[in-house]
Amino acid sequence: MPPPSHLRPEPLISSPVTRRTVLKAGGTLLLSVFAPMSAMAAQILAVRVWPADDYTRVTLENDSILKATHFIVKDPERLVVDIEGLELNPTLKGLVAKIQSNDPYIKQVRVGQNRPHVVRLVFDLKEEVRPQLFTLPPAGSYNHRLIFDLYPVQEPDLIAQMIEKGDWSSDPNKPLMTDTHTPPPALPLPDSGKPPLVVVIPGVPATPTLPAVRPDPRPEQRPEARPQPGQKVVRMITVALDPGHGGEDPGASGRRGSREKDVVLAIAKRLKAKLELLPNMRVMLTRDADFFVPLGMRVEKARKVQADLFVSIHADAFVQPTARGSSVFALSEKGASSSAARWLADKENQADLIGGVNVGNHDKQLASVLLDLSTTAQINDSMKLGAAVLREIGGINRLHKGSVEQAGFAVLKAPDIPSILIETAFISNPEEEAKLTDNGYQDQMANAIVTGIKNYFAKNPPLAKSRMT
Repeated sequence: MPPPSHLRPEPLISSPVTRRTVLKAGGTLLLSVFAPMSAMAAQILAVRVWPADDYTRVTLENDSILKATHFIVKDPERLVVDIEGLELNPTLKGLVAKIQSNDPYIKQVRVGQNRPHVVRLVFDLKEEVRPQLFTLPPAGSYNHRLIFDLYPVQEPDLIAQMIEKGDWSSDPNKPLMTDTHTPPPALPLPDSGKPPLVVVIPGVPATPTLPAVRPDPRPEQRPEARPQPGQKVVRMITVALDPGHGGEDPGASGRRGSREKDVVLAIAKRLKAKLELLPNMRVMLTRDADFFVPLGMRVEKARKVQADLFVSIHADAFVQPTARGSSVFALSEKGASSSAARWLADKENQADLIGGVNVGNHDKQLASVLLDLSTTAQINDSMKLGAAVLREIGGINRLHKGSVEQAGFAVLKAPDIPSILIETAFISNPEEEAKLTDNGYQDQMANAIVTGIKNYFAKNPPLAKSRMT
């Protein structure tokens, strides 16, 4: 006997109409699932702009990988960037206010929702540029980054820039280094109006003052020349100073918020000013403002100006705040001289990951320079320079180690330039952080390095180059 009708179960799908109703309900459910997914567009977390003479960098930090296309519009010059999978938000709108009036390449930027899920940036340019767009994976404290680098079409002449920015070329009374196959006279260290300190080299006669000669801004085109008997070779000494980190790469940080990139730039600028007061000395900074320079490009810049020395300036950090002291490092051909030196070199060599390098645009010749192990002569000279500088630094701060250490620092791999890396102090140590941000200590550190360089040249005169008088 069948059960009463009120107890019979209802069929799941009793008719085609009911089936369509269920399918429609399922479609509605799918739409409700995908609707929030489409609304979850990539989020811009921060925008940063790093203007510099070398190039201007624009960084968009975001929570996922972004895809962007770009093109140039002429008359007037504009760079147009379309970013997919993005909705306009207040952080991205803030890019407009980030453009500074003194930016060498960007006049202004306009930001708008070009179409659904596509944001368009239009950069009004001050001159023609070579744009490079690339993405970076998360590194250090950063999330995903979309990078726009705007380079000038005409690559700057670094030696001409030194002549333009330096005051050393305007003083006709400055004596020039001369080479008559004997060591040059010692270089005096200026001391605020006091008579210059001169290191006397036994057996080296005083050299008469020669008229200043403006260096040729195109050293690669200078004809090779050999000095005739009795001729003196005019010799400008070029020092490349390398303030570590910069721009996207802040370097180490202190408890009081001090950043390595700021401290070492301040010391480098003081050092540059003091070196340029010495006779026949000119200085190139690998960066003179807050922007990032890849490790290999720092080496390349020094080689382009035919530097006689390369000095990279840093402020160390360690996990323990008790670590303290100054150190000097040279390149090692066979491995680090200590586990601490190896650890530091590995950390410093990661700067490109944090600062952001367009790997696809690396110059093959530059890569070969970085991979080329420096000659034994270069390392020997670097050790001599390091010892001379370390001796002077030890007079103003405790030394972390009493001898020059060695490790595989990428920034020291110029095969033809004596190169050292100076850790001025531990910025992670509260006492030394206070020193590093003190004008007096920065001045003492710069003076110590100048004296070390001067003493190095007194015993190791630079070889003659091809400019004669």
